[in-house]
Amino acid sequence: MKPVIQLDHVTKQFKGKTAVDDLSLTIQEGEIVALLGPNGAGKTTTVSMTLGLQQPSSGTIRLLGGSPQDRGVKDRFGAMLQDVNVIDGLKVGETIDLFRSYYSKPLTLDHLLEVSGLKEERSKMASSLSGGQKRRLNFALALAGDPSVLFLDEPTVGMDVTSRHLFWETIRAMAGRGRTIILTTHYIEEADAIADRVVVINQGKLIADGTPAEIKATTNGRTLSFTAGPGVTEETLRSVLGISDAVWNGRRVKLTSTDTDCLIFAIVQNKLDVKDIEIQSGGLEDAFQSLVLGQAGSFEYTGDDKR
Repeated sequence: MKPVIQLDHVTKQFKGKTAVDDLSLTIQEGEIVALLGPNGAGKTTTVSMTLGLQQPSSGTIRLLGGSPQDRGVKDRFGAMLQDVNVIDGLKVGETIDLFRSYYSKPLTLDHLLEVSGLKEERSKMASSLSGGQKRRLNFALALAGDPSVLFLDEPTVGMDVTSRHLFWETIRAMAGRGRTIILTTHYIEEADAIADRVVVINQGKLIADGTPAEIKATTNGRTLSFTAGPGVTEETLRSVLGISDAVWNGRRVKLTSTDTDCLIFAIVQNKLDVKDIEIQSGGLEDAFQSLVLGQAGSFEYTGDDKR
């Protein structure tokens, strides 16, 4: 394998605020890399700089051995970004053909319509598509030049289940042909299923880098979930169980602990009004939360990183 993306001590500042802080990262040919982080972590800024859409305040970025702004480099990568825009007055097929004309060795129109699931919409005006269909059109445009490197920023937002299945099927096939995929997503279960490697950043800094299994191994905790009765409150959990980091979703409560057996014993011993108890080993999302909480103390993860 050879490196296709190299970030060397990259920093990006906006009006005195640091969005990306001394970030160094190397991505090899053929890898599927999930870039994860909480809201405002710097994911989108990192992708934008790697694409040449923004310039780093300091540090260097190499893409496919050259500058992201080089015409020859641009011919070899594709990008599907968060913002969905279409060109007024053009049909779906015409829009894809326009983007195909920008590349030296484009994929065929029929192939792009098929992998994006837009064959039946070929003659429709692009502006008349639904939100999910516009996301699929953006996917077709990102693939138009048969890219060696593909950037996907929150790619499946707005897609239905069938569209998501076709999308990930296409991504796996591309990776099988040696293409490099970099994706950001707030659907962490998708990252766990598709990625060879997970990179976690927070506050603009790299805080974890490894396979999904290696990232999940960073937390030894298991989760204990239950439905709390009306008499169970956050104060109850703090005083009886010594738990202060419970996650509430309505009356459903999730606790993370290295010893869930002790938690169950305390629940029974104190006759807490709970039901539907479930215990699960920590997954990628639990490891992600543990990593970010361990660095920052608290976070709000919405997948809407605009920095």
